[in-house]
Amino acid sequence: MNPIDRSAGSRREFLKNSGKVAAATALAGAIVPRVHAAEDNTIQLALIGCGGRGTGAAGDALSVKNGPIKLVAMADVFDNKMKGSHETLKNKFGERGDVPDDHRFLGFDAYKNAMDCLKPGDIAIFATPLAFRWVHFTYAIEKGLNVFMEKPLTADGPTSRKMFKLAEDAAAKNLKVGVGLMSRHSRAMQQLADRIHGGEIGEIILMRGYRMDGPVGSMRSLPKPPGQSEVEFQIRRFHSFLWASGGCFSDFNIHIIDHSCWMKNAWPVQAQAVGGRHYRGDYIDQNFDIYGVEYTFADNTRMMMDGRCIDGCSDIYNSFAHGTKGTAMISHNNDVGTPSATYKGLGSSQADLIWESKDQTSPYQNEWDDLVEAVRENKPYNEVKRGVEASLVTSMGRMAAHTGRIVTYDQILNSKHEFAPLVDKLTMDGPAPVMPGANGKYPVPQPGIVTDQEYRV
Repeated sequence: MNPIDRSAGSRREFLKNSGKVAAATALAGAIVPRVHAAEDNTIQLALIGCGGRGTGAAGDALSVKNGPIKLVAMADVFDNKMKGSHETLKNKFGERGDVPDDHRFLGFDAYKNAMDCLKPGDIAIFATPLAFRWVHFTYAIEKGLNVFMEKPLTADGPTSRKMFKLAEDAAAKNLKVGVGLMSRHSRAMQQLADRIHGGEIGEIILMRGYRMDGPVGSMRSLPKPPGQSEVEFQIRRFHSFLWASGGCFSDFNIHIIDHSCWMKNAWPVQAQAVGGRHYRGDYIDQNFDIYGVEYTFADNTRMMMDGRCIDGCSDIYNSFAHGTKGTAMISHNNDVGTPSATYKGLGSSQADLIWESKDQTSPYQNEWDDLVEAVRENKPYNEVKRGVEASLVTSMGRMAAHTGRIVTYDQILNSKHEFAPLVDKLTMDGPAPVMPGANGKYPVPQPGIVTDQEYRV
């Protein structure tokens, strides 16, 4: 995909309308407020993962108006991704987005080189496939760097346990860490959460979420082209592989699942689900095309999450909360579509409208404004625990569909199957975390047959 052009409502769309950097203010660092040498208050950025998400995140960072910010280093495993990202950011932001050749690093260890260009208190951006999140976060904590990391954060229990521990380590060093679950920074949804938690629609008894549209990203993949190694192919097509992304269910549905749980002010304790593959032809990826998950909370209320990636079907992309006194439209369209609203009864007609949000600010920009404010003013700011919890709950639903079993939160958290245990030792020409069979296809979930993990290794 083109680094800036994405579907409506995406980070890159917001980037087109983002503001420009304004005057300077003081920088608060990793341990105590600090500024760089010679009274330079510039926050420096290192971008690790230069695809569309990373380019969009760097653009939002450079659009923060709270003092000078500059991109000083980039890292990726693919030269074409880095070149495209660099050109886009340089053209939009000029000198502040222009990274010199000797600060643009390639390879699996490039993340270290990029972060080595920063000083304690600067910000590293992680926008690689999620499998590398704990590896990069470990090094950032060692270096005393603040972090922005894209969602999801994990795809299995073992890596979730690692990330929970790293969240504590970062907090102990007073590092500020943002997570790209931008719904939490939607001012419209923040207002809605206050109203729901204040009882405007009564006690929530049911929530519904839908992301049903055509195939997007790399969720479907044809056989590996000649000349690519398995590792290169799987990273380039990361949505197709559970180890790299959690598959299309985790990567595409986590926002709606997260903001619905926010409105409920709780995480579900178990999930049951269905899913299936359709019209697969020569596609060799690990995904189902449809998922339907019923999450159960401790008070026995339910949340339904339906996902579909099939062409030619009705597109439905929104979320609702139903209470004992009324209904809330959480996202009108897309992951963070406005307006959020509340209604009397079970419907959503204008005649029953109680309240409708007016805020139109970009949640993608808001999350960066909030992170930089925390850095400069030395406010506590660490979204990692919540980000891991959202990732785990999403994976719990995916695992329930893939195994055909009821899966509890404790089961997914304490599961032993780690998709990519040696990801920190990955090389481009070495073995990949999952390998194809003799037929050239990768192992896929078999509900009711393989029930202790998501596919047969």
